[in-house]
Amino acid sequence: MDPADFDTALLDPTRLSIVSLLVSVEWAEFGWVRETVGMSPSALSKQVSTLETRGYVEVKKGYVGKRPRTWLALTPTGRAALERHVAALHRVVEESQRAGGGGAPGRGGAAHTIGGAPSRGRPSRPGRRCQGSGPAGGR
Repeated sequence: MDPADFDTALLDPTRLSIVSLLVSVEWAEFGWVRETVGMSPSALSKQVSTLETRGYVEVKKGYVGKRPRTWLALTPTGRAALERHVAALHRVVEESQRAGGGGAPGRGGAAHTIGGAPSRGRPSRPGRRCQGSGPAGGR
């Protein structure tokens, strides 16, 4: 995998979240984007400025009644960058699957390992902690 396949601006999870959200709408109100991605107004503004500088996001300012509003839209350049970045991520997954035996975990692919040794049985489910593990030594 060539690192040049990835878009450096979209390697940041916050910016990736913003453009991924905007891909499904024509225009989005700044406040809705802020709430959806869970950011402060200043943090979102900084990330939007970075995306706007790269030509990925268009920003329009206006009023609803007497209240100022800001709207965001993904540009065709931003959409293309997102599509290339997602395609590169898919290639990583495909190459990893081929290197590991080509299958999904538990379905003929490589054996599951924990700490370098094959595990017995099914892998633990995401989000579940094994009893007796972790710094607290248990629950």
